[in-house]
Amino acid sequence: MFEETCSRPLPVRARFAILMGVFAIAVGYGIILPMLPFLIERLARTTDATTLSGHTGLLSGIYAIALFLFAPLWGKISDQHGRRPVILLGLIGFAGSLGLFVLVQNLPALYFGRFLAGLFAAAVTPAAYALICDHAPSEEWRAHRFALINIAGGAGSFVGPMIGGMVLGATTGLLTERAEETFVAGFLAAVVLTLLGASAVWSLVPDTIEQNDVRAKKAERGGEWSLVLRLWFIVFVTAAAVGAFEVGLSLRGKQTLGMDKFQVGMMFTECGLVMFVVQGMVLSPLIKPQITRWLLAPALLMLAVGLVLVPLASSHIAVIIDIALVAAGAGAIFPIVTYWVSFHAGQTRGANLGRVTGAASLGQALGSTTSGLLFDVSILPNAAFAVAIIIVIAGIAATLGLPRMLAGLMGRAD
Repeated sequence: MFEETCSRPLPVRARFAILMGVFAIAVGYGIILPMLPFLIERLARTTDATTLSGHTGLLSGIYAIALFLFAPLWGKISDQHGRRPVILLGLIGFAGSLGLFVLVQNLPALYFGRFLAGLFAAAVTPAAYALICDHAPSEEWRAHRFALINIAGGAGSFVGPMIGGMVLGATTGLLTERAEETFVAGFLAAVVLTLLGASAVWSLVPDTIEQNDVRAKKAERGGEWSLVLRLWFIVFVTAAAVGAFEVGLSLRGKQTLGMDKFQVGMMFTECGLVMFVVQGMVLSPLIKPQITRWLLAPALLMLAVGLVLVPLASSHIAVIIDIALVAAGAGAIFPIVTYWVSFHAGQTRGANLGRVTGAASLGQALGSTTSGLLFDVSILPNAAFAVAIIIVIAGIAATLGLPRMLAGLMGRAD
């Protein structure tokens, strides 16, 4: 039985503002994904495959490392000082970091910009989830509003790479100076969107924290940390696999399959679209929240199958199928884990939700970096994908007995 109550649910206008902020962060992150290998090529002034793949992995990893380091801290700050100021600071800082990309003229500056982007992005999602928890009158209400946050993030993951791919397509055949202008326009569009999100949060989101001490004390008294650690591990291995997949997909599309800039962008667009649909469904009114605990193992299995098939794909159709499998599996896991951790977060829900983001970010950082470094190692063909498959299998093992443990923790009969 859901024991946490709140004096009133979060107003619709406030929920809209939160969704707009989450959407803006996802767009800002996604817009650079298809552009990254080509941006590195221009700044490094080299076409060496090993150099490009290494920098691609490291730049993807440094963003995730910043999320890992700062998401729990931002969540803790939101517990102490409120959700609204943390979300605002995150959005404004993220917009500023995107603006730095307009001025980037060398690789060190690109690394610095990516780290700053991750630092400020880390503030938004944990505080947004915690704000929903603060105002949740029922278990179903919380799950369905989590679904809306997932949809907003998924939509941004779809729109961002699409914009990035369109920007890359527009640069084809342009003079260097005009190509630079097109890159700048893409980043400025993301900056404007993020600032609009910050404006909406400033105007529409109340600066309050509402928590129920009874529920919080129960969570603190009976907290099953071994169970929480399992959930963190599952989200960690999923993010590591996705990080390896994203970097490997970008590099494989460019170097192995001979795809042009627009085709690379469209691959990420498909990935974002599938995740958008799945994340919207998994906590929707169509599925009861308590049933979602049974979906973790099948989702991880789907992710593993997709990773196995990626190195074998030699046609565009095969690549599309692989992307769908990986995106669908990962798209289901992230919202389910977030929901179950939030359900038992207690008074420190901001910090605990930040740790979920941190676990995912650490996994993404390690997966992205490993994939970039191993992608072009000739003595270990497809090593990056093989490592990702192994850790996903470990994640599947972590789900053994997990649904019944979650049911027991809820006090429900299975």
